[in-house]
Amino acid sequence: MQSKLLLQSAERVFAVIFDTGDEPVAGLTAFAAQHKLRASSFTAIGAFSEATLGYFDWEKKDYERIAVREQVEVLALVGDIALQDGKPKLHAHVVLGGRDGNARGGHLLSARVRPTLEVIVTESPSHLTRRHDPQSGLALIDIRA
Repeated sequence: MQSKLLLQSAERVFAVIFDTGDEPVAGLTAFAAQHKLRASSFTAIGAFSEATLGYFDWEKKDYERIAVREQVEVLALVGDIALQDGKPKLHAHVVLGGRDGNARGGHLLSARVRPTLEVIVTESPSHLTRRHDPQSGLALIDIRA
């Protein structure tokens, strides 16, 4: 296990509200670039008209795509923002609830908001960097950087 102190003093907290039709992965990435976020976490609730989730296949070193083509509640959306190659990179996991009460979850690859998504972003005054991990094929946070 490794750790890095991320907060010892002031931090910035943002409310980022998405409207119907917005794409939250691209929107949060653009927001992070605009506000120069380098080490942030976020949580969100709301709803999507559709989404694409990902399940990481260790053998293939790639995400299997899971299409969700119905109105769903965003029961929990959590993630972080770190720098990869000098640009903000989002890592988000989501749990979605369907009309029947069943839940689906995974890595959030894309989605369309309907009617809203309420995101709280907390920025640390420190920064985090992602580096390519050859074993997994993923860009993982490297706290030594």
